[in-house]
Formats: sequence, C-alpha cells, structure tokens
Amino acid sequence: MIWATAFPLALRALWRNKTRAMLTALGVIIGVGSVIAMVAVGAGAQARIAQQLESMGSHSLMVRAGTITRGGVRTGAGTTTSLTVADAEAIAELPGVIAVSPTVRASVQARYGGSNWGTVVDGATPGFLEVRAWPLAEGDPFTERHVAAAAHVCVLGQTVARELFGLVSPVGEVIIIRGLACRVLGVLAAKGANAWGVDQDDSILAPLSMVQRKLLGITHIQAIEIQTSGAQAAARLEAEVKRLLRERHRLQPDQEDDFRIHNRAELAETSAESARVFTWLLGSIASVSLLVGGIGIMNIMLVSVTERTREIGIRMALGARRRDILWQFLLEALFLSAAGGLLGILLGVGSALALGHFSQFQVAIAPWSILLAFSFAGLVGVFFGLHPARKASRLRPIEALRYE
Repeated sequence: MIWATAFPLALRALWRNKTRAMLTALGVIIGVGSVIAMVAVGAGAQARIAQQLESMGSHSLMVRAGTITRGGVRTGAGTTTSLTVADAEAIAELPGVIAVSPTVRASVQARYGGSNWGTVVDGATPGFLEVRAWPLAEGDPFTERHVAAAAHVCVLGQTVARELFGLVSPVGEVIIIRGLACRVLGVLAAKGANAWGVDQDDSILAPLSMVQRKLLGITHIQAIEIQTSGAQAAARLEAEVKRLLRERHRLQPDQEDDFRIHNRAELAETSAESARVFTWLLGSIASVSLLVGGIGIMNIMLVSVTERTREIGIRMALGARRRDILWQFLLEALFLSAAGGLLGILLGVGSALALGHFSQFQVAIAPWSILLAFSFAGLVGVFFGLHPARKASRLRPIEALRYE
C-alpha cells in the first residue's frame, strides 16, 4: 500500500464515524487549548510583575534609615537620623552609579478650591525621575535651582491630579499643602500599583529641601534611591555602598549598620523566577488533559481494530503487508490528534484573548507554547495510536477472516 492510498483510506475510515472521531479528538482539543490558555495566563503574570518591578527601578538600590538601640530597646526601622544629603552625594561618585536621589516622605492633606485629598509628598531631587524611570505626562519637572531655593513647586501623580482637578489640567495652578501654596509644574505619567498593591500615582513630588525644612522640619533624609547599570552592578555596588556609609558614619566593627540596603535587582530576579515556575506549573497541569485525550484515542482505535477485523483480514488476503495495516491505523490516530491540535490552538488562543478582554488578567500568548502544545499532541497521537496499530498489523489473516 503506497502513501497516496494510505492517506485517503485513513480519512475515509474516520469520516465513516465522524461523530465518534470528533468526540475522540475533543480530549486533544481541550488539552491543547488548556495548555495554551494557561501558559498565556502565566506569561501575562510574568510580564505584569516585570512591568511593576521596572516601574520601581528594577536595577536600583534603596538605602533606608536603620534602627537605633536605646537602653536595650530597638526603636524600629527608619528611626536613625544619620543619613544625609552628603551621603547621597558621596554615593553618586561611585563607579557604576547612574543616578542618585535622596528622599524624604510626609503624609499631607492637599487642597485646591473646594476639593481636598489625603496623600503623601515625596521630597526628592531631579534625579528621582531618572532612578524611577518615571516620565511626565505634561508640564515640566522641578530643577536643581528649585531644590537649592526650597521653592514651593511640585509635580502631581495622576491620582492626585484627578482627585483635585478632575479632567482639567493642573499645570500652572496652585495647591495648598499644610498651609503652603505650591505651584504645579507638571503631572507624572501613570504608573499604576506596585508589586505590593500600593498606588504609585497617589503621591506628590516636591523639592527635597522644601519638604525637609517646611513640612517635616528635619535636616536628615530618610532614604537614598540609587540607579545602577544592571543587576551585576547593583550586586557589586551593594557592598561598596555599605562600606562607604559605615566609613562616613564612623561605625566600629562591632557596631551594627544604622541603615538598610534593599537590592531591587534581587527582588526582580526572584520574582521573575517565581513567575516562570508558575507558568510551567500551569502548563504542566493543563497538559494532563492531553494525556487523557491520548488515552481516549487509544481506546477508540482499539475499538476500531475490533470492529474492522474482517476488513483487515480481507486486505491482508489481497496482498496488504503488515506495515501497510500499521501505517493506516497509525495515520488515523495522527489525523485525530493533528485535527484536535489545530482546533485546540483556536480554542486556546480564543480563550486567552477572551480572558484578557473580559477580566483583569493580563495574558501574553507565547508562540512557543502553541508549537509545544501542537507537537505534544502529535506525539500523543503516535504514542497512544501505536499499540492499536501494531495490534491490527499482527492479526493473522485466517483468524481475521473468520471473525464475526
């Protein structure tokens, strides 16, 4: 039996029992669709985490004020007053540092006209926007001149701008922050929530010196944001920054650090790895349904061999070789799995797009998942179709012709 004959015979055999063939392929359809949809959800979650970490400055270091001990009692994180602007300037001189911004934060009530909104003011330097990779949606940022003069200017986050001004542009308007009149220079681009669910747009950015002196009444700073050139540079700089600050704060070897360093590059790497494991876990769980579909194919093909025993005997009597019978039944199993794979791709892609459209899930359809699912479906067809095909090819012609 030549290939040109084997294909039509296999297709005709399936068409004669098209309802049964469709129900058999349904397991593969659901399996392939599930794998593609679940991997799309996992890849979407991975992309979302990457975006959130990128918005925070994924290749950055954060130095925060540490804790002090008084009378054996530790006062908690952020209570030391040893971090200064001079520390930030010294860190900026280290090789591999792209940008540095000392910061302080104050909770305030902002007012404009008859509207008011409780938010936070981040006092920083112009380098803050570079560290956070945070562009402006409109207007201009404040400059070093504003910082030097402790000028009453600010830049609003999207949430604050919406709550105080609605749809009207706030650029050039004056808002009241704890009795201080501050002119709005610009509006930050939307960032959304960070990895911990905190709205990054619900904030006001103002010159560091103004927030220090006129809102908090302090001379120290609470944190230093450091932008590095990459994950490797961040790991190297973490040790250098620690050494530098210990020297500047004159800490003895037996004294603990009065600051804390957080490496966001490590957080980004850990989160990315967790997201990858999550994606593979979803794909592995969904692939179980492909195995169930393969068992269904094997079951139906065994039934088909039993039903067509006399037909097999007649073909062998007319000169069909064992490998011809083997290939005919194997091709039928492959057709079932391939058709199920193609329809499963449509189901999976459609389900993923629908899930992304009608829910808050972010999905990312990975081309490799489509190829992997379809290839796996083909392997399932070969693996589970081989046993029935071999059983058919090993039938003895005389016994097959006598079968009722």
